[in-house]
Amino acid sequence: MKKQPKEVIQKISDLGYKYIEAAGYDNGKFHGMAPTEFKNYLHEKGLTPISTHMPTVTLDNADQLIADVKAAGFKYFVIPVPPMGHFKYDAAAKTISMSEEVETITDILNKIGKKCKDAGLEMLYHNHDFEFKKNSKGVVPMDYFLTHVDPQYVNFQMDLYWVTKAGVDPVAYFEKYPGRFIIWHVKDMDKQGRFAPVGEGTIDFARILAKKELSGMKYYIVEQDMTFDGMQAMQAVEISHKGLKKFGFK
Repeated sequence: MKKQPKEVIQKISDLGYKYIEAAGYDNGKFHGMAPTEFKNYLHEKGLTPISTHMPTVTLDNADQLIADVKAAGFKYFVIPVPPMGHFKYDAAAKTISMSEEVETITDILNKIGKKCKDAGLEMLYHNHDFEFKKNSKGVVPMDYFLTHVDPQYVNFQMDLYWVTKAGVDPVAYFEKYPGRFIIWHVKDMDKQGRFAPVGEGTIDFARILAKKELSGMKYYIVEQDMTFDGMQAMQAVEISHKGLKKFGFK
């Protein structure tokens, strides 16, 4: 996508995908294209922009980012990690985590979520595994968010890989917090715990899909963070498209 975004988008369309989530916003552009250019190119290829990850959002730049997201035709503004310095990445250990300031993060999410709603967008928070782990205060951040964010401003994108990685049952969360998980990230996990194309791993997607209405899911997005053992990215995307059909995704 960094080198040949238009060519990749063409291939995605050719494979039969219909909806797009972006993850390449920088300096007012989506994958190197101005918002309206990006939207128009997707439409030209029969694709619909649905959601976009906006990890650099702050209370100060939110208005501009929201304007760009709206201009690009997206419906969902997704915050993919705890914003404004609350996401922690240890490069040496290659681990990800978050600060323990869940009250502050919740306040930020509510404020940005309100800005999104006022602009006609919906805001979602995307999970990894660390939100499901108790911090030193005994708080499970994901439970705190689900309980304390305002649902009219903030809902969730559930990443089924990361929930599974955390040792948590997605269906249990659907049952406890019904209607809150508007988009799913559908990606599989191999026996080594690594990312895998849909259908090539161990996650029982059919069981999860059976509870889609309870979860509130409106869209699902295939995501492939990285590939292994010589597999190319576009191979994984193609395998996942076929894998979706095995489980009854439509």
